[in-house]
Amino acid sequence: MALLESYSTSCPYCGEIIELLIDCSISHQVYIEDCAVCCRPIVIDVLTCDGGVAELSARDENEAY
Repeated sequence: MALLESYSTSCPYCGEIIELLIDCSISHQVYIEDCAVCCRPIVIDVLTCDGGVAELSARDENEAY
């Protein structure tokens, strides 16, 4: 069963605030989400703990890990 949490972060390209819907039932996830403003691909890396977001990074697709 998915435990969803809304999370705000900024786009690494245009700086606009974007809203993400995070599935907190998955402890670690990495995925691509396009910015709703500039449409560029953002790499989202999320760690969850105890049903909430513990750590989230949003970086451009060419940025090193």
